[in-house]
Amino acid sequence: MDASGAPRVIHIEETGSTNADAMRLAVNGEDLPLWVLADRQTAGRGRQGRTWISPKGNLHASLAFCCGAPIEKAGQLSLVAGIALFEAVRALTDLAHGTGLRLKWPNDVLMGGAKMGGILVESTTARGSPGFLAVIGFGVNIETAPQDLGGSATALRLHAATAALSPKGLLAPLADQFSRWLAVWGDGEGFSDIRKAWIERAGPISERIRVNSVDGPISGRYQGLSDSGALLMDVDGDIREINHGDVALGISAVENGDA
Repeated sequence: MDASGAPRVIHIEETGSTNADAMRLAVNGEDLPLWVLADRQTAGRGRQGRTWISPKGNLHASLAFCCGAPIEKAGQLSLVAGIALFEAVRALTDLAHGTGLRLKWPNDVLMGGAKMGGILVESTTARGSPGFLAVIGFGVNIETAPQDLGGSATALRLHAATAALSPKGLLAPLADQFSRWLAVWGDGEGFSDIRKAWIERAGPISERIRVNSVDGPISGRYQGLSDSGALLMDVDGDIREINHGDVALGISAVENGDA
């Protein structure tokens, strides 16, 4: 992906899903890389088919690009994108380390224990081989957060005040940061640097966590990431690698497996 110059952006007032739009445009031969930005989504999606609430004022944007990495490394793009989004928020606001801004595996940006943003990675080999077509969706609660989730969701506006705090204002540093960290990743060859950077922006080692996995809930303590990007978890002295599942933090792990 070319990291130079301003990103190409298609701005839509309303759409079903920016990920679906970006994928359709890319598969149909649109020049890439390409961002799709929508003022609102009517069928926004999170992981595992969940609905993502998408009102006007929040960020709903997706990037489509051709990736030269083996497709089995596509999952690492969630971690690359998480770092990029974290750094974009820091670049646009006065939020820094110690303010509660953090990452949660595999695809969330939090303020304290509340979700502020999420990432959805989708891929296909439709545009040739080697490599794959990647579409990465970014959703950030800038102005508002869902009220029916209690304290498990928050909005950026509640924690930072800046004139540039808007979807377009956030998209510019996000595009820059993603290009930068994608270059660090280097089609997977530089994942050790991504792993280190992600861990530095996540919670403390030995933090209590709970994973709602396909085999049921698992409680233990966070132990970082594996060399492939899997979550490492200490379960009664046994270090396990978790490749899929929803993570809840601390005491809230019992009540809300999708925090």
